[in-house]
Amino acid sequence: MRYVVFDVETTGLYVEKGDRIIEIGAVEVNEDVMGHEFHSFVDTDKRISKNAYKVHGITPEMLAGQPKSENVFDLFQQFISNSTLVAHNADFDIAFLRHEFWRMGKELYNSYKCTLKLSRKHYPALPDYRLDTVAKYVLEVEVDRQRLHRALDDARLTARIWIEIGKK
Repeated sequence: MRYVVFDVETTGLYVEKGDRIIEIGAVEVNEDVMGHEFHSFVDTDKRISKNAYKVHGITPEMLAGQPKSENVFDLFQQFISNSTLVAHNADFDIAFLRHEFWRMGKELYNSYKCTLKLSRKHYPALPDYRLDTVAKYVLEVEVDRQRLHRALDDARLTARIWIEIGKK
């Protein structure tokens, strides 16, 4: 079965207040093998909140001249096809992705799994369930803080966690 593990970075935390996806990264996983990747910045007209910037460090200058959302999400829809999607804190990422599809007059029909919820189930003694904490425990790796909260890097890390959880 083909899974697509993905992550988004956004202009803020609230899709219902108009925040948007400004970076998306994804990696396909077949069985326990990571394969093709997808990555893009997204040029939107939405201001990046100070709190969001503190998390991911993406600036308006980094987005200038990047593809518009319609182009990015058309290509992303082709990439994911009918695969099951996987994300860490999937409800957040899926809500933003559904909103971007809705803006294009499309719907997101893919089923999805959440490594955050699965981590809580399989590793109940962790001090918290942030991506870097789960990675440290499950993969026995220290996450480079400079690379944390960038969409493709987080998607790759989540894919590795997904593969490990699948072995349980």
